[in-house]
Amino acid sequence: MATIDECRTALEQFAENLSSNPKSVRKLQGFQRSLAADITDLSVSFNGKFDQGKLTGITDGDNPDAEIRMIVSSDNLLKLVAGELDFMKAFTGGQVKIKANMMDLMKLRGVL
Repeated sequence: MATIDECRTALEQFAENLSSNPKSVRKLQGFQRSLAADITDLSVSFNGKFDQGKLTGITDGDNPDAEIRMIVSSDNLLKLVAGELDFMKAFTGGQVKIKANMMDLMKLRGVL
């Protein structure tokens, strides 16, 4: 099981990966949504915001009104960010869950 600090670092790395990929930034232009990430085995949450093609403002704590909610274990979060776990396989296999409207899921699918 990963630590809370490792999960925070992984989410910050995910944000950095998105912002350093021009293709992802372009696909997310105009996409403004709040994100909550629930780390199931640690019983903690983080939140941030997609804005101007980037994921920004990652902080500790839940956002109960988040438009997008990712539910994942700490180890799977680290594997996803490190590229050791394919997002679509993890999603279809139930290792990561995303609660969002269908249009947001389609938009995110192109960058995850």
